[in-house]
Amino acid sequence: MKPELTIQLMDTHAGGDVSRIVTGGIDLLPGDTVRAQMEYLRDDADGLRKLLLEEPYGIPEMSVDLLVPATDPRAAAGYIIMEVMGYPIYSGSNTICTATAVLEAGIVPKQEGRQQFVLESPAGLVQIEATLHDGVVEAITCEGLPSYIHTYQAQIDVPSVGRVTYSVAYSGGFYALVDASELGFDLTLDEERRLAETAHAIVEAIQAERGFSHYTLGDVGPLPFLHFMGPVEHVADGYYRSRSATYVHPGVICRSTTGTGTSARLALMNYQGLIRPGDKLETVSLRETGFIGEFTSVQEEGEYQVVNNTITGKGYVIARSDIVVNCDDPMVDCDGLHHILSSRKKGDVAPSG
Repeated sequence: MKPELTIQLMDTHAGGDVSRIVTGGIDLLPGDTVRAQMEYLRDDADGLRKLLLEEPYGIPEMSVDLLVPATDPRAAAGYIIMEVMGYPIYSGSNTICTATAVLEAGIVPKQEGRQQFVLESPAGLVQIEATLHDGVVEAITCEGLPSYIHTYQAQIDVPSVGRVTYSVAYSGGFYALVDASELGFDLTLDEERRLAETAHAIVEAIQAERGFSHYTLGDVGPLPFLHFMGPVEHVADGYYRSRSATYVHPGVICRSTTGTGTSARLALMNYQGLIRPGDKLETVSLRETGFIGEFTSVQEEGEYQVVNNTITGKGYVIARSDIVVNCDDPMVDCDGLHHILSSRKKGDVAPSG
């Protein structure tokens, strides 16, 4: 009997961004850190990302998070983030979804009230605080990556758009930050396609003109993201709200405001002197979902003010499933994939991988 190749999944979403959590069916990956395992997956087994984000199994707007054993004894689990643009080392919405999944899967036993645990991302250890009520995960707070403003108020001529003023933040990736109202946007759902087209034109123009280098990581590739910023509303003492939309790939505006986009906004507001440690910013998406970023502290790193922050949101489980990988299917490309799939005969117990 031909072995059946299956992958076990838990589909989740945070703020509307669907994160497909791979809970089993994948062999252990080589590498003594989660970052090294991510690099192996990227360089030698990219078929998993393509399989789960392309037809017939997925769509580009989704993300995939592969659960792996932690390599650091302080962490309960590791995870590798996969998106249509590649392998980001960190993502707030994916971290919220992964933290929710490890609780729902029993990898971390649930505790009523507030509980803390650690996950290992490709960017390093991530502190998690979960809030539970009657066994329901009500909120996840995770660390945002240290974020800073690299470029403030630069200008560029963009074909079909005109002259655009932008700032650039690093918050896990480089983000162009632009004022939505200056480009005629109110950040409503009916503008989604035009937002994606405008963002793509701006990002392409910036990429063609210049590159960016992180103060410790060096060259991390061309600027991939753009964050549209709505007006900032002062809701209460130390609490702000702003409509937001994040572009991540041609044609794709994230359903959520993104955790890294929210971190980038905190870095900009600090740079402008608009917030102080302890203040919070709620970013609101085109679909009226939101994340809350908290500015926790700031330190000087050379010429940069680096903002430490946390991101709070809620993850929802929307499906648990096994998918059958049929490499004979003309719609399925198993190149770069077959060698990491755990094969089993029908009736066998699937490995937890």
